[in-house]
Amino acid sequence: MSPTRFASEHKWIYWGAIVILVGLLITGLVRYSSFKRTTEATNKAGQLSEELVKAGYPAPDQETAVRLLGTDGGQVCEDPGNALKKALYRLQQLSNGATGPGSRPVIADSKAVEAERIVLQVYCPDQVAAFDETVGDLKTDDTVRR
Repeated sequence: MSPTRFASEHKWIYWGAIVILVGLLITGLVRYSSFKRTTEATNKAGQLSEELVKAGYPAPDQETAVRLLGTDGGQVCEDPGNALKKALYRLQQLSNGATGPGSRPVIADSKAVEAERIVLQVYCPDQVAAFDETVGDLKTDDTVRR
């Protein structure tokens, strides 16, 4: 059997090898991209832990921070200065916990606002000014015993 005839009869081998190589190349690129993102997310979570500890907070669980905040801050960085979040701060999260007519706003602890600001500084520093403007008129004080 001549080499030319063998090659023409078994083209599927060449095409199969090409498909396998392209598949391996794509898989490698996807895995590298995923590894790079995970490394970046881990580094940012470490930086967040350092900043929180410097500010007097306990360090969050690294894996949880990586999953929740990723590389871009996730929901925390989704327009922190918008009206809905402002309403939530004032009416829901910073209230006495009662429902109905007994619900009333309370003076928020300044540490609660400061913690979110630290997260914004690490993950989306461009959003800090909008956040400061949003919470600037909130009445805060040291209301939680340490």
